[in-house]
Amino acid sequence: MTEEDHTRQRIWHRYIAADGTWRRTSGSPADKRPPGEDLAALRKGLGRPAGTVLEMFAFYTCPIDDFAARRGEVSLAQEAEHMALALYGLHQQSQDRPMHRDAVGLGRAMLELRRHDRTSEAAVDGRFQQTFSATSTQALQLRLRGLITQLRDIKQPLDYNQLANDILHWNRPASRTRVRRRWGLDYYAWTQKPAAGPPRP
Repeated sequence: MTEEDHTRQRIWHRYIAADGTWRRTSGSPADKRPPGEDLAALRKGLGRPAGTVLEMFAFYTCPIDDFAARRGEVSLAQEAEHMALALYGLHQQSQDRPMHRDAVGLGRAMLELRRHDRTSEAAVDGRFQQTFSATSTQALQLRLRGLITQLRDIKQPLDYNQLANDILHWNRPASRTRVRRRWGLDYYAWTQKPAAGPPRP
């Protein structure tokens, strides 16, 4: 199974189409979204290591790292997927709209939170900075949990495949720098002034 194949099997893509709408078009909102018991199973993974919540095994899609498995461990990719699944379970909880959307990275989602009339710009800046400054995946997960709760409150979707990749890359300083750069560029779009038009005759 290729990387693209296994991400297509993740729970959000079972229910959410590429355009960010529910795949199922009939029935009540509860009929369209993932079952509540599945989301509850995912939330059990919050703050817990990959492979320690039996109910989550049905939702893992990463290829098994045989070398790590023989030692009773999981790969970094499996740990990152676990964290993304758990956060998605928190984000989608009781939401009638899909909370996964392709191409909406964390920086862009946080910019929408900053612009929302129910939030304080200074408070969002501070929380985003704390997350941005995390140096371990454990600290990152804790801080992401707070951000995801706020995104859920304003019904702002997020690309969970991208988030899983970002968490994976957080383990290495060089790739962590690239993730931070992308988050920062997306978030600080609010500081950019519109480009000036051509001079008037």
